[in-house]
This record gives sequence, C-alpha cells and structure tokens, in this order.
Amino acid sequence: MALPNKPLGEIKAVRDPEVEEREVDILIVGGGMACCGAAFEVKKWMKDDQTVLLVDKAALERSGAVAQGLSAINTYIGENTVEDYVRMVRNDLMGIVREDLIYSLGCHVDDSVHLFEEWGLPVWKKDEQGKNLDGKKGLKMGTLKEGATPVRTGKWQIMINGESYKRIVAEAAKLALGEENILERVFIVELLLDANVENQIAGAVGFSVRENKVYIFKCKSMLVACGGAVNIYQPRSVGEGKGRAWYPVWNSGSTYTLCMRVGAELSMMENRFTPARFKDGYGPVGAWFLLFKAKTLNGLGENYAASEAAKAELEKYAPYGTAAITPTCLRNHLMLFEMKEGRGPIIMDTVTALAELGKTMDKKELKHLEAEAWEDFLDMTCGQANLWCATNTEPEKKNSEVMPTEPYLLGSHSGCCGLWASGPDLPWVPDSYKIKADNGKVYNRMTTVNGLFTAGDGVGCSGHKFSSGSHAEGRLAAKQLVRYAVDHADFTPTLAQSSEELVDMVYKPVRTFLDHCEYTTAVDINPNYIKPNGMMYRLMKATHEYGGGTATYYQTTSKSLEIVMDMLAVMREDWEKIAAGDLHELLRAWEIIHRIWTVEAHLRHIQFRKETRYPGFYYQADYPGQDDENWFCFVNSKFDPKEQKWDVFKRDYVKIFKD
Repeated sequence: MALPNKPLGEIKAVRDPEVEEREVDILIVGGGMACCGAAFEVKKWMKDDQTVLLVDKAALERSGAVAQGLSAINTYIGENTVEDYVRMVRNDLMGIVREDLIYSLGCHVDDSVHLFEEWGLPVWKKDEQGKNLDGKKGLKMGTLKEGATPVRTGKWQIMINGESYKRIVAEAAKLALGEENILERVFIVELLLDANVENQIAGAVGFSVRENKVYIFKCKSMLVACGGAVNIYQPRSVGEGKGRAWYPVWNSGSTYTLCMRVGAELSMMENRFTPARFKDGYGPVGAWFLLFKAKTLNGLGENYAASEAAKAELEKYAPYGTAAITPTCLRNHLMLFEMKEGRGPIIMDTVTALAELGKTMDKKELKHLEAEAWEDFLDMTCGQANLWCATNTEPEKKNSEVMPTEPYLLGSHSGCCGLWASGPDLPWVPDSYKIKADNGKVYNRMTTVNGLFTAGDGVGCSGHKFSSGSHAEGRLAAKQLVRYAVDHADFTPTLAQSSEELVDMVYKPVRTFLDHCEYTTAVDINPNYIKPNGMMYRLMKATHEYGGGTATYYQTTSKSLEIVMDMLAVMREDWEKIAAGDLHELLRAWEIIHRIWTVEAHLRHIQFRKETRYPGFYYQADYPGQDDENWFCFVNSKFDPKEQKWDVFKRDYVKIFKD
C-alpha cells in the first residue's frame, strides 16, 4: 500500500532509521511496464508455499516511462510476421542485435496488448468504410483478439487513447499479485550476493522515501527492471525548464548499476538514444510522421530527406542507409547534417499535413482531426500542449521546430543497451546466446549472475519493445523466476554483510550531513560534504562537454573520453562525502551514484569500440565510419565486484534470420 503524499516540506532524515528484514522466494524490483507484466504473471506459476514481493521506489499507477500516458502502442505484430519484426529491429539498430530475444518477445507481445484492451484500454479501430474510430467509438467494432482492425500509424504501431494506460496496467498487476505483496516508495540501492555460493544473487537493500526505515531483503531469485537512464547528460532545457526531458526524470540507470555492481555482464552500452522531438516541449513526432503524414523541412523550406545530398549520405551506411525504412539514428544524422551545413533549423510542416488531410473531410471531421493533433500531446506529453498555447501555436496555422534531444540510455525503445541476458533454451538458439546456471539449466532472460533476471530496458541487444513488449518480457521473465526458485528450493540465501553494516552504507549520506551541518550557516556550502544537486550539475557538465552531449553535436574523441573518465573516477571518490539532510536528498544522493556508474559503463564502451556504429546518436571523431570487418560484433563489459576492476571485450554476433 502506498503511503500518502508527503506533507508540505521534506521529511527530515535521522541518524538511526528503523530496520525491517524480509525473506521471500522471489523479489521483483521496479514498477514500470516490465515489472507490472511480471507481477501479473508470476502467481500463475508459483507453488502454494512460495512467496513473492514487488518493491518500487514510486507507486505502480504512475511508475515508469508510461507514467504520463501514451497515444500509441508501438509494438503490435497483428497481421505481420514475427520474422519481419526481427528484421525491422535489426535494420533499425544497424545490424547488431540478439535475434533470439527479439523473436521470442515477438511471439508473445500481442497477448499483452489483448490484455490491455480487455482491462479497459481504448484502442482505435477501423470501421467498415475504413474510417478511424477512436476512444469508446471503437468498441462497437469488437476487440483486436476478435479480429477488429486497429488504426495503424505504421507497420507496427496502433493508436490508443492512453492517458490512463499505466493506471489500467498497474491495477491489473496489483489485483493479480495482491497489494500485501507490494511495497511502494522504497528505493533499492544495492543488490547483495550470497556469502556462501559464488555468483549467486541473495538479496537487496534499500530505504523508504516516506519514513526513516531501511529494508533488507533476501530471496532465491530476483527480477530487476527499473527502466533506463535520464539526466546523465545536460538537458537542452535549463533554468526554469530544468527537469524537462523526453524520458522520465526519475530513471537513474538503477537497472544497469545495480546489476553491474554484482558482476552482471553488460552489452552494447555504447548505444544511446537521442530522439528527435518537438523543441523545448519534447512532444512526440511519431504520430505526426505516420498518422498525419507530415514532413520535416530545413530552414530553407526544403524536404531535405528526399534530396540527392541525403541519398548520397545514406549510401555511406548501406545496407541500413539504403533500406526501405531509414534507421532512427540515420534520420537524426541527416537532421544534424543539415544544421551543420547551415540549413537549420528543422521544421515540422504541420500546416501542410493537416491541410492535405482536410481536403477529403467535412468541417466536423476536420475539427476532430485538429483535436487529435492536440490529443497526441495530451495523452503523453502535456507540456508540449502547454508550450503550443504559450507560443500561440495552432498546428493548422503555424509550424513547429524539431530538434534532437540530449542522449538517453535504454533498451526498450530505439536503443539496445543493457544486460547480456540468456535467450530461450530452444534448439535454434545458438549456444553462445544461452547462459547456463549453476545447475546446468538455461533460464530465459537470466543475466550472468545466477538467479538475477531482467526485462524491458534491462535486456540489451533487443530494442523496439516499447510499452507492450516490456510488459510481455516481464511476463516471460516471471515464469523463469519461479522456475529458478523451484529448482533452488533448498537454497537458503545468506548475506555477507550484517544489518548494521548495510544500514551504515545506506544512511552514510545522512550521517555525513548530521556530523557537519552546523559547521556553516549556509547548509549547502560546507567544506566537509557535497550535496546531490551540486554533484548532478557536475556530472551533466562533464558528459555534456566531453562525452558526446549536445554541446558538441554528440561528438566525442579519444582524448575527450580520457578526460571524462578521469572526472567520473573523481566523482565516485567524492560521492563518499555526499550529504543528505532529508529523505528526498537521500534519494537524490543514491540516484546520482547510479547515474555515475551507468554513464561510466556507457563511455567505456564508446572508448572500446573503434568505430562510429550509430551516427546521429553519437560520433567517435577519431573513428568516424563503420568498420564491419573488425567491429560487427557485440561489445560487452563486466565489472568484477571483488577486484573492483572493469573488463571490456567482444562477443560474436550470430545471424539467425535471413534478410
């Protein structure tokens, strides 16, 4: 049960918090779409005597990337083939993906979409005349499962009225799991390995953000799916707009940091996503391209994507650049190419798009179309609608600027960074893609740490899951979580650390603050500690200028990477002096260290890969082209928790499905 919102003012932290210890068979960490999928599925497979607990640092109804809502479900196979879905993802991610993971997800994703509709999510349908029916109007056409035709905005996307999308999915998860098995407003800060069994997950430790309490958990198997990472790079919006980002600001890279810190192998962390969005408001562009058929123009009013210069540029990246659908990173690359050549800014021609659509409509239909243009934002990025109002922008009368955002790390959207996870134990899956546990068995979506699973943004090498795919992947992982716990029923998790040591670690920022806060009259200025806010700006400035942020048009160099790696190492040292006077600051303190570890992994991978695999997302200026002869492979890394050392290395790519 979620505690009510805090009263006015922050909750002061105390030196000695209450401690609560719990032991369960299965622990689910996170509250987004993947964990809601796991929560919905897990009890179907559990034995009567097994126990489960879901822990989320927020509240399920508004947790994760779908918190504000969505206007489309971007992965629905429907009349398409799963094999074509694999090919689409492979092409968009420049050829290097785990096809086993993508295929197994594609086989199940529609089931989750059908569940969403069953639970009450309004899905747009086509009527007998082929006209769009949105909201409740679409109900008369039946359900997708019954064969109704969805309104497609592309080959894989379907339109929804999704302002309450996450609430609908969370309600089903809570009903299935039982609220007594859910702990909200608790932030997990470290995973814990077993004291006796090598490379075996045994538990986790975290704290409440609503009361002074530390939680210590023990478990046999665990799912970690806490989303990707945002605010590791300086956002374009600053000053009063600070915090305005495309991805949810509370995603601090915890999925990657928590798992890497206990030795889980990472993969393709060099991949990042820098989405093109409506400038300043970060409103989505997908519906405008696909549903409204809008085009982007350069500052001269030219459709630059159709120019001979653009075609020549794309040919450099064949076969992906010359494919029927241009990969997301290369669409960004063309946009940046125009701006660097002095032909910016980039404009979304909303006026022409709506005018063309309006030629075949009566006044009532046209009015409804204009409402849909606004609803596209109100469903998922209401700040963009506010910006349109503030700038006197009516999309049928005034065009809007489009701009690539700051970089984000994720594995469920048009990005593929994450953890190296096992594929399914099927004959056609290469052995190199299967991870065998200590008992010799293969568990789908398990990481290289025994008993530790992931889903959604956590699974690397397999993007384009989006909301529906993340939910489906959480359901896939849930079955394996139970299977692992059943197979290890006689395992008793044992922690190497005492409860006192764990509390000391979690509340160290609080005790640092209390020891030194009276030394100065200004609480944020003190020679004995640093506050999370200051560390946040320090991290963003470093990555912004040296790690391929917007300051350099996403370009970095070998020397710049050396500099930023040194800066990150010093930040990790200085974090030992971070201070938190209240629970909100304690949250921010732990989030910033998760971000530092995550972005270090990201930059280590860019440093290791001697090519620019994703132009438009980042550029390694010392290695500006793609080198398939030497680098058509996965780049993986492992942090050794005992030796406190990194190892970055290659893993072979295996092609399963023909072009």
